Amino acid sequence: MTRKIIHSNSAPEPIGPYSQAVQFEKLIFTSGQIAINPENNELIAGDVEDQTRQVLENLRAVLEAANASLDTVIKTTIFLKNMADFVKVNNVYDSFFGSSVPARSTVEVARLPKDVLVEIDCIAAMTG
Repeated sequence: MTRKIIHSNSAPEPIGPYSQAVQFEKLIFTSGQIAINPENNELIAGDVEDQTRQVLENLRAVLEAANASLDTVIKTTIFLKNMADFVKVNNVYDSFFGSSVPARSTVEVARLPKDVLVEIDCIAAMTG
């Protein structure tokens, strides 16, 4: 069994005792990403669409460090502060995944780290 910690300098540093992602065999399990700008490790200002874009860019960076991509994502979980943002998040999400949509769960939660509006994690397969 092969297990490897994945780290990308192009994604935010973890804000707790966890890895950005873990590779197990040919699968990548990411930790939840929030809307932190990796250049300054600060939360981005903006609405749920802006935060969702940053979250997906962060996920993309972690996946690329693991020899995976958004095209190889098998499953995502979206955590929303407000389910009323579901359609707005879907519109941004669709612009990143297009016809390559993975399986997905979306849940509303009472609170997220740093009081963000959205957090997303995923499971992906390695590309090579």
